[in-house]
Amino acid sequence: MAENMAFFASEEFDAKFRYDGKDLGAVCVGGSTVFKVWSPLAQRVELRLYRDQAAESYFREEMHAEDRGVWKLEFQENLHGVYYDYLVRREGKDTRTADPYAVGCSCNGGRSMVVDLSRTNPPGFEDDRAPAQGEERIIYELHIKDFSYDAESGVPEGYRGKYKAFTVTGTGGEYPTCLEYLKKLGITHVHLLPFFDYGSVDEAGDEKQFNWGYDPVNYNVPEGSYATDVSDGTVRIRECKEMIQALHNNGIRVIMDVVYNHTHENDSWFQRMVPDYYYRHMEDGSLSNGSACGNDIAAGRSMVDNYIVDSVMYWAREYHMDGFRFDLMGLLTVDLMNRIRRELDEAFGVGEKMIYGEPWSADESPMEEGTIAAEKKNAGYLNEGIGIFSDDTRDVIKGSVFYSEEPGFVNGGEDLEKAILHAVTGWKNGGACFVPKSCGQIINYVSAHDNFTLWDKLVLSLHQEKADFDRHYEDVYAANKLAAFIYFTCQGNLFLQAGEEFGRTKHGEDNSYCSTPELNMIRWHRTVEYGELVEYYKGLISLRKCLPGLCDKSPGAAARITCGRIHGEGVVSFLVDNQDVRPSLWEELFIVYNASSEEQRIKMPEQGGFWEVLADGEEADCRRRAEITENSILVAAHSGMLLGKRKE
Repeated sequence: MAENMAFFASEEFDAKFRYDGKDLGAVCVGGSTVFKVWSPLAQRVELRLYRDQAAESYFREEMHAEDRGVWKLEFQENLHGVYYDYLVRREGKDTRTADPYAVGCSCNGGRSMVVDLSRTNPPGFEDDRAPAQGEERIIYELHIKDFSYDAESGVPEGYRGKYKAFTVTGTGGEYPTCLEYLKKLGITHVHLLPFFDYGSVDEAGDEKQFNWGYDPVNYNVPEGSYATDVSDGTVRIRECKEMIQALHNNGIRVIMDVVYNHTHENDSWFQRMVPDYYYRHMEDGSLSNGSACGNDIAAGRSMVDNYIVDSVMYWAREYHMDGFRFDLMGLLTVDLMNRIRRELDEAFGVGEKMIYGEPWSADESPMEEGTIAAEKKNAGYLNEGIGIFSDDTRDVIKGSVFYSEEPGFVNGGEDLEKAILHAVTGWKNGGACFVPKSCGQIINYVSAHDNFTLWDKLVLSLHQEKADFDRHYEDVYAANKLAAFIYFTCQGNLFLQAGEEFGRTKHGEDNSYCSTPELNMIRWHRTVEYGELVEYYKGLISLRKCLPGLCDKSPGAAARITCGRIHGEGVVSFLVDNQDVRPSLWEELFIVYNASSEEQRIKMPEQGGFWEVLADGEEADCRRRAEITENSILVAAHSGMLLGKRKE
């Protein structure tokens, strides 16, 4: 089968060994089970079977060599629930490895598991469908453990921090929590931090363990620490599906945070199966580290790309995922991302599955010859249906994420008025290092799991050494509202970190990836303490869905924005054409941002009709007649105002 050749990355190698079959792994259907692995440099591959996670193997047999580096062994038996691994011989040495293509695994992922996936579906899952697409996409970024770890969540103790927490209804007692809260908030998508099997948490260990999960081990298996039972590899699969089904049943789509740019350890199943093929190396032979996590997956090589595409399609089909967020997408290639977009569109309909990612890397990484990195500067090469996080919008609104005291527009920054007006169109009218194909490529946000929470950033920038993160600062409160008001009135997609809407704090910790669950968890009582802020976000969410001029994602959407004007330091205004094929109460919008410390009297557009205040610094979605004096409106300091013009 294998030739005595040292591995090197080349087009010749890919051409000789590329395998495009969709049947790698352990495929268990009906009365048969077929094992297939891709290991073109192996001299021999042996399959070993185990009856449970701890037992010695009860069956060992050499696999049969096939074309293009594939090894196969078939059984006329359904082996659902059996665990397995492989011994791969290369240069006379046997290396034990689990299956990179496995869809099930043991506790902590050390052995793979044969799974008849039809047996893992909860009742009704075959009929599970995503909620219909609405007028806008409002994404809520959430960590599974954070969601329900707080005892005040109202979730039964055995379900806290687990997939099952999403299936619990009627939580919260005097105030809604968890799923009940999400429904009332009005978001359309939940973005879940990584929940494929990752390596930083002992799945059989203490519940006090915590990690964001950006350290993948088994890409096609749900993480076991979120399951109620880690002794049976099917439980995590079924309960993960129950979580997705519950969100769908409550009108919320689900986006999966995926990390295809690096693995938890360099000694991964990939490395053991085909040494050095799946990773990038520097000229001196050392591993590249553009991920800042020790290694970079070699996107751009045929079987690496096949693996990533097949994995995405697997989650979309088997788990009914509605979208994917790509971690450090700048380490992947334009061709790969466009291929993922194309295959999802062909299978499920154009745009049905959402795709977006971080258009950057942590450091330089040697790309394959002839490939283009999926970075922000290359957004023009990406399919219009691939979104990118706008760090330009994030930083102009609140200041740099890397420097706690550096302000943005809402917290005292200077000379940012032009940039703010560019942000309104999703940078379609210039102002950034790239020009998107449309604002539909832009993900507008001011906080995410990385870096400071919005509340903490504002406290640090406005109060510096006197910062008290649990204090109800009026200036921080106002800046938080204005920040939300601005990005909710920008064209593009909307994204917020869970808890941003009630002043979520991590007490100044800007990298809580392995901090305690108590620091990271959502504190549900803050939804009451900061109830006014919650109501403001709820109003912005409901109002946004009614404004086609802002929801428009077409390439020509920026033309709706006119009459952008700078009135002075920290004060800008603009008009939005809000007419659409669907009925709208307001044919035009007039929007003012006043980040100054003085109230401002702003001249209104001289046009017919009458104006309603739809949002200001106190309320959102308030819909009251505007108090216009001498054709001008008074806008309070540190606030915004959104007016809609109705016909007489």
